[in-house]
Amino acid sequence: MIIDKKSKILIVGLGLIGGSYAMALSKKGYSITAISKEQPDIDYAIEKGIISCGFAEVNANAVSSADIIIFALYPNVFVEWMKEYGKYIKAGTLITDVTGIKGAIIEKINNLVPQGAEFIASHPMAGKEVYGVKNADDGIFRDANFIIVPTRDNTPNAIEKCKSLGELLGFRRISYLNPKQHDEMIAFLSQLTHCIAVSLMCANGDPNLVSYTGDSFRDLTRIANINENMWSELFLLNKDALLYEMDCYRNCFDKLYNAIRDGDERVIKDMMRLSTARRKMFNKDGDNI
Repeated sequence: MIIDKKSKILIVGLGLIGGSYAMALSKKGYSITAISKEQPDIDYAIEKGIISCGFAEVNANAVSSADIIIFALYPNVFVEWMKEYGKYIKAGTLITDVTGIKGAIIEKINNLVPQGAEFIASHPMAGKEVYGVKNADDGIFRDANFIIVPTRDNTPNAIEKCKSLGELLGFRRISYLNPKQHDEMIAFLSQLTHCIAVSLMCANGDPNLVSYTGDSFRDLTRIANINENMWSELFLLNKDALLYEMDCYRNCFDKLYNAIRDGDERVIKDMMRLSTARRKMFNKDGDNI
C-alpha cells in the first residue's frame, strides 16, 4: 500500500531521527509539517527544505488535519504529549513512533488514542552520535533495519501503511516483532552494547589514552558518546530484559577471563572461532572482514 502523496504528514519532535524522517519524505515529494519545541530548529528545517512548515508549540489545527503522525519523542514525553494533546487527533489518523522501547508504552498510548485513530509502533534501527535536526541525514536509513511492532489491536491496513513508510524512508530490511520480542532483542542488540561502551570508557581515566589509541578502541566505543537523558530512560523502562542480557554477557566475559587466567588456550580459541563465525553474518556488502 503506497502512502498517498496528498497525505498530510506531521512529525512531532524534530531531532536527528525526526529530522531525517522529514528529509527522506520531503525528497519523495511529501509535504511535511513538524512540531518541535525550539523555533530555531523549525526555522532551519524550513530553510533547508526539510519541512514545509512547522510550529514551536502544539498547533491544534496541524494535529487535527494530519493523516499520519510520527512521534520522534522520548518514551515518557510521548505518553505525556498524548495525555495533553491527543484529543486533537482525528479519526482515521495513523500514528506511529520511533521509540526504542515498546512494552512500557504501547498500552498507555493505545488508551490515549482517540476513537477511530490507530497507533502502530515501529522502530528505526538507525542513528548517529550527534543530535538535532542540523545533523539530519536520510542516508542513515539506507543499510538499516526497520522493525514494525504490531499488536492484535492493529488492522492490516495500518500494518501495510507502516511497511510502506519504512520502504519510503529507504530501509534495507523490514521485520515484524511483538512488543516482548522487540524489547528482548533491543536489550541485547542496542542497550547492552551501549552499556558495554559506557563501561569501557569509564574503566580507565588516563588522560593520555587518546595519544595511543587505534581504530579498534575508537570503533568499539563509538556509541559511548551518548545522550544520557534518553538512554537512561530506555535502560530503566526495559530494566528486566536488559539486566538479563547483562548477566548473559557477564557470564561470557567471566568465561574468557577464567580461561585467560588459567592459561586455557582451547577455550580462548573456541570462543574466538565462535565470535568470528557469528560476526560474519553481520558484515555488509564490501566489508573485508
